[in-house]
Amino acid sequence: MSNELVINSTQEGERIALLQDKRLIEYHFDRNDTNYSVGDIFLGTVKKVMPGLNAAFVDIGYEKDAFLHYGDLGEQYNSFTKWVRTVQSGRAATAGLEKFTFEPPLDKVGKAESVFKKGQQIVVQIIKEPISTKGPRVSTDISMAGRYLVLMPFSNTISVSKKIVSKAERDRLKRLIASIKPENFGVIIRTVAEGREVAELDKDMQDMVAKWEQLHTTLRTAKPNDKVLGELGRTSSMLRDMLNESFDSIMVDAPTMYEEMRDYLQKIAPDKLGLLKLHNSKIKIFEHMGIEKQLKTLFGKTVTVPGGGYLVIEHTEALHVIDVNSGSKSNQENDQEATALMINMLAAKEVARQLRLRDMGGIIVVDFIDMRSAESRKKVEDVVRDVMKHDKAKFTVLPITKFGLLQITRQRVRPAENIVTGEVCPTCGGTGKISASIQVTDDIDNSIDDLLVNQNQSGITLSVHPFLYAYYTKGLISRQMKWYLKYYKWVKVVNDSSLGLTDYRIEDERGEEIQLRSSAAAMSRLQDREVEIESVD
Repeated sequence: MSNELVINSTQEGERIALLQDKRLIEYHFDRNDTNYSVGDIFLGTVKKVMPGLNAAFVDIGYEKDAFLHYGDLGEQYNSFTKWVRTVQSGRAATAGLEKFTFEPPLDKVGKAESVFKKGQQIVVQIIKEPISTKGPRVSTDISMAGRYLVLMPFSNTISVSKKIVSKAERDRLKRLIASIKPENFGVIIRTVAEGREVAELDKDMQDMVAKWEQLHTTLRTAKPNDKVLGELGRTSSMLRDMLNESFDSIMVDAPTMYEEMRDYLQKIAPDKLGLLKLHNSKIKIFEHMGIEKQLKTLFGKTVTVPGGGYLVIEHTEALHVIDVNSGSKSNQENDQEATALMINMLAAKEVARQLRLRDMGGIIVVDFIDMRSAESRKKVEDVVRDVMKHDKAKFTVLPITKFGLLQITRQRVRPAENIVTGEVCPTCGGTGKISASIQVTDDIDNSIDDLLVNQNQSGITLSVHPFLYAYYTKGLISRQMKWYLKYYKWVKVVNDSSLGLTDYRIEDERGEEIQLRSSAAAMSRLQDREVEIESVD
């Protein structure tokens, strides 16, 4: 099984795609216009205390105040706030906690009004990004995530990921971490730490301690609403959390991003540097890898199931609903139960993939085709669990009911990815007024003539819809070749399925898009030139 990470840099941000055997299984859009991501730490201000919710709303500079529930304060909240006060007052010369005196643990069933006061400054970490009309959710139980370890200040507990099942390995890792961790810091050992040597774990530990020291330094001069410590970007955090032996390649299309990732890989996994590649072809990276087509077909309301059937996916404020339909497969089996089981098992794999692909969280209800047999229902449940076991998000799958409903809860920390797959009508542009589609080839011919003759351009590239690409490049003597014979200049034609049938784009030899003159003006100049030629003749 091959894993490829593909990153496309755009003006709005980075589009990140994870491919497994060339099939898209994860997609993220790391936007440039947001300053908030899970893991960021802010110095916030309590704006309102809500006794009825046992929570407070905290201003961290977002348009909606962040939500801080009493249950998210953490057992060592009193110790943490004491440390913050000493740092802000300048009495904590170092970030170490060796000589720190702990406060009594926070009461687990206490009241918010006994802890929060309006206008109080409080250090919080984002645990859930803004979703819909809600602001971010935050916690004061601060943690520093590394590649192999998670550092937990004000604790001495060492925990090991449940996915590491070997008792000998769990004991080995606990002994190693106990020998290298700083005093009064707890550690969670991540799954990828399995089999790692002490040198690698110690380096990761030192990186996290350095983050804690950076927080200490920044906090001394921080003002309300300041970000005192930023988490890695989505791209780097995916590398940190997912990079393993099964990765085959990491491909990016921007030189600056390539250098950033190269530096990051040099720090966390120098042996993986050979996997990083820079895509420098004129063909877009998502187009080249076949991702653009998959995005268009996988994010719609209706999704085809490989092997038969299809899904209808609806999103609401409260939950996500997925309906499984048989399609043409309903006539291929004589036994109704066998037909339902076959379609449901195929659909179960696609459902699990869609949850991860769209990053759907909260409550998901899947309406499978009715199955009478409890054994059949169990088989479908097992398929969902088996595919979802590779999902990083926490999830719970309940048994299928007699009505064929499967209920899933999945960790929700970010808004679900939503890609608009519908396109504006290529002929009317959404106005309802159309011109004949046959005219597009005339417009292109006129634009090419104007650029090559009147503007003396050369080395231009024409990007068109696949249908037009075939029209211009196929044949014994293609229209592309006729242009060369007419102008003695070669026009490169590129296939771009993201363009509408009547859309096209022309770029110069530097790869910059040429702003075309109106087709009417180009036609007028062409006709004028033909009149001049006739008059000379």
